[in-house]
Amino acid sequence: MALVSKAPQRRSERLKFSSSDDSAMLKQIQSTHSPDGREVDVTYLLHIIEVIFERAKPFSTHGTHQAAQPALDILEDRDLREMLELLAHTINKISCEMACKCMGGGDAHATTVNIFNILTNYSWDAKVVLALAAFSVNYGEFWMLAQLYPTNYLAKAVAILKQLPETLERVDALKPKFDALTSLVTAMVDLTKCIIEFRQLPSQYISPDATELLTATAHIPTAAYWIIRSIVACASQITNLIGMSHEYIASTAEAWELSSLAHKINSIYTHLKKQLDLCYQLINEKKYLEAFEKIVHLFATPHVDNMKVLQALIYARDDQLPLLDGSTKKRASLDVLRRKNVLLFISDIDLPLDELLVLEQMYQEAKQAPTRMESHYEIVWIPVIDRSTSWDEEKQKKFETLQGMMTWYSVFHPSLIDAAVIKYIKEVWKFNKKAMLVVLDPQGRVTNPNAIHMMWIWGSAAYPFTSEREEALWKSEKWRIELLAGPVEPLIFTWISEGKYICLYGGEDIEWIRKFTNTARAVAKAAQIPLEMLYVGKSNTREKLRNNSNTILAENLSHVLPDLTLIWFFWVRLESMWHSKVQQGKSVDNDPIMQEIMMMLSFDGSDHGWAVICRGADVAKAKGDVILKTLLDYDSWKDRIGQMGFLPALGSHIHDEKTPHHCNRLILPSTTGTIPERVVCAECGRVMEKFIMYRCCTD
Repeated sequence: MALVSKAPQRRSERLKFSSSDDSAMLKQIQSTHSPDGREVDVTYLLHIIEVIFERAKPFSTHGTHQAAQPALDILEDRDLREMLELLAHTINKISCEMACKCMGGGDAHATTVNIFNILTNYSWDAKVVLALAAFSVNYGEFWMLAQLYPTNYLAKAVAILKQLPETLERVDALKPKFDALTSLVTAMVDLTKCIIEFRQLPSQYISPDATELLTATAHIPTAAYWIIRSIVACASQITNLIGMSHEYIASTAEAWELSSLAHKINSIYTHLKKQLDLCYQLINEKKYLEAFEKIVHLFATPHVDNMKVLQALIYARDDQLPLLDGSTKKRASLDVLRRKNVLLFISDIDLPLDELLVLEQMYQEAKQAPTRMESHYEIVWIPVIDRSTSWDEEKQKKFETLQGMMTWYSVFHPSLIDAAVIKYIKEVWKFNKKAMLVVLDPQGRVTNPNAIHMMWIWGSAAYPFTSEREEALWKSEKWRIELLAGPVEPLIFTWISEGKYICLYGGEDIEWIRKFTNTARAVAKAAQIPLEMLYVGKSNTREKLRNNSNTILAENLSHVLPDLTLIWFFWVRLESMWHSKVQQGKSVDNDPIMQEIMMMLSFDGSDHGWAVICRGADVAKAKGDVILKTLLDYDSWKDRIGQMGFLPALGSHIHDEKTPHHCNRLILPSTTGTIPERVVCAECGRVMEKFIMYRCCTD
């Protein structure tokens, strides 16, 4: 047959275009490019093309290819139909160009240039989509005939006239060609989508002269050329399937040609996709900064209620409820928070259970109290998640466990917190792993950047948790045992009413604890004073504290706190007092309560025990070795008790026992609040030297 003689010619063309100069080709193609601003809805048109390619797939010998029924509601769009009417002539012209040149064995490059000439007034993305549309018509007609041939008499008659039966009966021999054809069609569509995406990038977030976009734009004409060049090759393959001989069917040269083109197309796609990703990265960064600035502006603007602020913080789409009501475990809208004081409980999902349990107890007490607080403030958990790591099943389970323990409101899922909100929380509100409580008033204004310290110190009595309320509470406070440990152990209030001496002591050395408690009881008996002792342990040594508490109870050495969580609460309250005072601008230099807090925290920083003994306004305190030696020396100072009283006499001897050389160590978790640059020693008034310590635990 005459068609067989074309194979050597095609191989020659293949060698010619495989070694062609891309630079010269690019100049030739760009010379045909003269867009006049006409617009083509390439997305809609490509959708129809994809429907054709999806349905027009190789069949098997066992029956026609079956595909899911595609949704073509898009064709009901009137504007789209009008657009197709305007483009029909151009699409048909390209289709004829390919059919004629392929049937006549024309030069593939020349055919490609002719198609570019037809498309001279269109943008690059429109050029490739219109060329694909023209090819999809021929491609779809071929496969429609092939699929209907076994069952439809009309299709069979047309197929006979087109000399298709021999082709259709040798499907297995043609499989390499069909596979290569399908792969190349897929590659062309992927690259076309990539080109379209570049055209649709939002200009308000990326300018045409952006390096990332300029680099891609320079390669798009080349990409368009190889897509249309590949379309011509595919059209040639379809044309040559008609009436070909057995020798041509058995040839794999054409499959190799299509595979080579697919490799070329995929290489261009990989490069452009990388540039597209860089463009999206740049766009997302600008959107991110824009969203952040919007939040900053929103908090600086007065509002009638708190809804705009809450909607900015918690992404609330119309199709879902963004909150989970912890009391009912049902989803809720942001409207339940309208015009209420809202406490944003901000933490990550590594929240210590101690914190959660204590906060939960305080919340329940506030809700049960017959006050106006119940209906005017709500807590909402804002989970802050590290977006640099993937959200997996383990994190989901941890999140759900925490959420299930909360009886207040929580964000239904961390994905509802936008990245710009997390940036605001970290940079403006200074969140750094440690849980915090940001207070918003009914108009959405921040009335306290972190009320977690107020919550730990005073509980719900700190309502409405504003900075002004915090200042007022401190003005009414003085250093007393009720402030130090009252919320931790209610028995203290009973001991105070009974006029007893109260001793709080701590540390982890059980031998020192034995010596101190036995000596203290002996001295109290000798001085005939009623003494109650309470062990409050040490921060960050849970296992040792558990063992110590069990030993103290077994040996009846003193009272202990019934739960290790309460020991944690004792120390976190002290740290909260420190940070609350710092937040109020106070320092050890000018604030007596700050001096006492500093002393207690330095006790905890020591490797030894310590004790504080008080009754009313009288207080005596010292580190473990000093207080124990003083008590052991009872006989040397007992005569002063008659004149001074027990605690003043004890304090006087402690003062006498202190050496001029001492070393106090203060350990403050830097993530719980502001760490001042200058801290003076509570004992001697000298400026303390600052060190940095990294600590996991001491067990």
